[in-house]
Amino acid sequence: MSKIALVDDDRNILTSVQMTLEAEGFEVETYNDGQSALDAFTRKMPDMAVLDIKMPRMDGMDLLQRLRQKSEVPVIFLTSKDDEIDEVLGLRMGADDYVRKPFSQRLLVERIRAILRRKDAIAKDDAGEGEVAQTMVRGDLVMDPLRHTVKWKGNDVSLTVTEFLLLQALAQRPGFVKSRDQLMDVAYDDQVYVDDRTIDSHIKRLRKKMRTADDEFSAIETLYGIGYRYNEE
Repeated sequence: MSKIALVDDDRNILTSVQMTLEAEGFEVETYNDGQSALDAFTRKMPDMAVLDIKMPRMDGMDLLQRLRQKSEVPVIFLTSKDDEIDEVLGLRMGADDYVRKPFSQRLLVERIRAILRRKDAIAKDDAGEGEVAQTMVRGDLVMDPLRHTVKWKGNDVSLTVTEFLLLQALAQRPGFVKSRDQLMDVAYDDQVYVDDRTIDSHIKRLRKKMRTADDEFSAIETLYGIGYRYNEE
C-alpha cells in the first residue's frame, strides 16, 4: 500500500481527497501547512507528496526545496488555474507533475497512479514483465534502474522519477532524436496530457543537475522545433 502525503491549508480539500484516495487503496497522511509536513517527512518519508503551493508557515515551493535537499520522492503540485509561472517554477525545482485547481479527484488519482507506475517501471526491463533491468553505460554516463542511481564521470547525480525516465529514453539510442511527443509517451501515461513546456522544464532541470557533476556537461542537445537527442561523448 503506497503512502501519500497530502499537504493543503484547505480542510475541505484535505478531507475529500483523503476519502477518495483511501477508497482507492492508498494510505493517506494529511497536513495543513508545509512546516508540519516537513517535520513528519524528517521522521519518515512518504511514497509520494501532493502539495498545495500557497500555504501558511511554509509554502509548497519552500517545502519542495527542502525535500529536494534530502530526497527525490515524487511530488505533484496543486496550483491555481492562473498560476502558470508557479507551475513552470515548480517543475524546474523538481516537481514531477502539477494539477490545476479546481480539479477532478479522478484526474488526481490517475496522475498519482501514473507516477507510481513510472517509478515501478524504472526497475523493470522493457523486454519482459518482472525482469530486472541492466545497468546502462553510455560513455561517461552510468544508469542503474534497479537502484535508481545515476553517475556521470563517477559522480552521483540524484534525479526524480521523471528526470530519470527522460534521460534513460534519450541515452538508450545515442544520436537519435526524440520528439517532445515521444518523451511525453515515455514519462507520462496515455491518460495524462502535458504540454511541451512541461517536457522542456524537466529537461532544463535535468541538465542543471548533470552540470552539478560536470559544469561542461553538454550530452543532451536541443534541436529547436524537433526535440532532443543524447550525444555520446
